[in-house]
Amino acid sequence: MSRYLFVVPPLVGHINPTVGIGAGLAEQGHEVAWAGHAELVARLVGPQAKVFPCTLPGTGDGAVGGRSADLRGPAALKFLWEAFLIPLAEAMIPGVDAAVDEFKPDVIVVDQQAVAGAVVAERLGIPWATSATAVAELADPLGGMPKVASWVREMLLGLELKYGDPEAGESERYQRTYGDLRFSPHLVLAYSSEELSGRHAELESTLRYVGPSIAERPSDPEFPWHALPEPGTKPIVLISVGTANVDAGGDFLRACAQAVTDRPDIYAVIADPANAVTEPPPNALIAPHVPQLELLRRSSAVVCHAGQNTVCETLYHGIPLVLAPIRDDQPIVAQQAVDAGVAERIRFGRARPEQIGVALDKILTQPGYRAAAERVAASFRAAGGVDAAVQALVRLTKGS
Repeated sequence: MSRYLFVVPPLVGHINPTVGIGAGLAEQGHEVAWAGHAELVARLVGPQAKVFPCTLPGTGDGAVGGRSADLRGPAALKFLWEAFLIPLAEAMIPGVDAAVDEFKPDVIVVDQQAVAGAVVAERLGIPWATSATAVAELADPLGGMPKVASWVREMLLGLELKYGDPEAGESERYQRTYGDLRFSPHLVLAYSSEELSGRHAELESTLRYVGPSIAERPSDPEFPWHALPEPGTKPIVLISVGTANVDAGGDFLRACAQAVTDRPDIYAVIADPANAVTEPPPNALIAPHVPQLELLRRSSAVVCHAGQNTVCETLYHGIPLVLAPIRDDQPIVAQQAVDAGVAERIRFGRARPEQIGVALDKILTQPGYRAAAERVAASFRAAGGVDAAVQALVRLTKGS
């Protein structure tokens, strides 16, 4: 029996993939714990989860959701790292240290955006794996912005020199990879497949595509399932901009609502936590939160912001998408989906009801999108999912 500690940021899409892996490890008799936002982890994993609380600079997805939708490119990256990721790491390190001291993990599983776990693991010499929830980073998205890439590397190195290994800059990890603390020298678990996200020679010895980590989530007894049309009567379209883009997504959701109004032959479920859609279409359900996995089993299409988690969960079910990326890794994820033939891409800030509707019509009526989505879904299943991730972590524990 071994112990595995998951270190996660306060972001739903980054915690969810660890839920199934943690359950899979527990089923094999291993002990599992999390370090992060205690309330959020407990809500997603379940009240039985062993959680070590970490002090955080912000609370939940709102910590990054406050960025203006107009903040893009290098400016958005600067905000993400300076205002969120580095302060998050500095705030979490004491909590991760305390968790390691009490739980004594054999392996630490570190989300790409919770690099405090990597700092502690490197300092203490504990094997660690990357939980690659931002799979687009495997493609070195900063490769075309060398000054930004150098700036990020310097911040990560400074973090480790201050809180971790004083000789970090000379380590093989820093010489070998472009991701530094975001990529473990032992194992990188990526929740996608080569079919969608491509090959990455720089990480070939450590990268393990496992496909989406899909696990049952706590049900939402308040969701009005009775309001949905009977199966087979109308195609259901799920529309969401993710939990970290609540403030930025109002205009886009209203444009989507109008596109749905103009198409009475479909039915939409719109996730709208900020109540942006004040005049709901007659053929739509507006809800502050939706049980995404359960809805995907009944959906025919998804309109979203190209968040990695939502895109991969959608494709896992063989469903095509309309993607409106906002920033960060979302444009890369969207382009990978377009290249795979599973999605139409539109511009988030300029999307009008007519454009959204045309894109939606295409993915619903042209069978090539569904066929391509089913091919990607097959590649996800072939990757092994939770079972493959569990096996890889167990091998890491054994040093093989």
